[in-house]
Amino acid sequence: MEKTVNQRAWLLVLPVLVLVAFSSIIPMMTVVNYSFQDSFGENIFFWVGLEWYQELLRSERLWDALGRQLLFSFIILMIEIPLGILVALSMPKKGISASICLVLMSLPLLIPYNVVGTIWQVFGRADIGLLGRTLSDLGISYNYSQNAFDAWVTVIIMDVWHWTSLVALLAYAGLRSIPKPYYQAAMIDQASRWNVFRYIELPKMRGVLMIAILLRFMDSFMIYTEPFVLTGGGPGNATTFLSIDLVKMALGQFDLGPAAAFSLMYFLVILLISYVFYTVMITIDKDEAKQ
Repeated sequence: MEKTVNQRAWLLVLPVLVLVAFSSIIPMMTVVNYSFQDSFGENIFFWVGLEWYQELLRSERLWDALGRQLLFSFIILMIEIPLGILVALSMPKKGISASICLVLMSLPLLIPYNVVGTIWQVFGRADIGLLGRTLSDLGISYNYSQNAFDAWVTVIIMDVWHWTSLVALLAYAGLRSIPKPYYQAAMIDQASRWNVFRYIELPKMRGVLMIAILLRFMDSFMIYTEPFVLTGGGPGNATTFLSIDLVKMALGQFDLGPAAAFSLMYFLVILLISYVFYTVMITIDKDEAKQ
C-alpha cells in the first residue's frame, strides 16, 4: 500500500519563498541586468555584454582593493581567533562571576557599527581623544587621518575591540560542552595544562572555531561602516576596502553598470569562500562523528 504524501506543508514555506524572492532574488536579477548594460541617463540603457567584467578584471583599482581586503581579513583572523580562545580559557566556568563576564563580553556586540566608528573617530583624535592625546603627550607621532600605517592600526584595533567577544563567546560555549570525565581522566594521567588544551579542549572546539572563523572572515571581508566612518577610506586609498570602493563607484560616481558587475564579482568571491568553509566544517563534523 502506497504511502500518501501530504503536500500541504509547502503552504507553510510559501510565505518565506515569496519574501526571499522579493528581498533577494528580484533585486539580484536587477543587478545582473545592469551589469550587462550601460546607461546614459533618462533610464536609457544600451547592451554592452561582458565589457564591464573585462574592464574590472583589468583594473588595478579592483585588485588593489582586493589585496587590502584579504590582508585585513588575514590580520583580523590571526589576532581575534587566538585572543578569543585565550579570553574564553580565562573566563570562570560557573557562579555569578561567569554571568558577569558573559554580560560584559556581550556589550561590544550590541553597539551599532556606525557608533563604533564614531567612538574610535573621537577616541583617536589628537586634540580631544583619549588615545590620540595620550600618544601625543608621550611624544609619539600618531594621526590616523593622515598616516596610512596609523589608519590601518586604528581600524584593526577597532575591529579587534568590537568582535573578539564573538570568538570568545563561541569558544566558551565549546569549552562548556566538554564532558567532565575528559578532565578527570587528564587529572588522573597528570596531564599538563598545555596537553589538556592540545588534546582535549582544542579538538572539541574545532566545530565552534570553524564557525567563528567563518563568521569573522565573512564579516571582515564585507566590512564597510566602521572604517568608512573612521577614515572614509583614507588617507588616500589606504583603507579603501572592496565594500567602500563599491559604494564610491555606485553612489559617488553613479556608474551603475560597472558597480553592478563589481557587486556580482564581490558576491561570487564571498560565495566561493563560504562554500570552502562549509565543506571544511562538514568534513570536521564527519570526522568527529567517527571518533
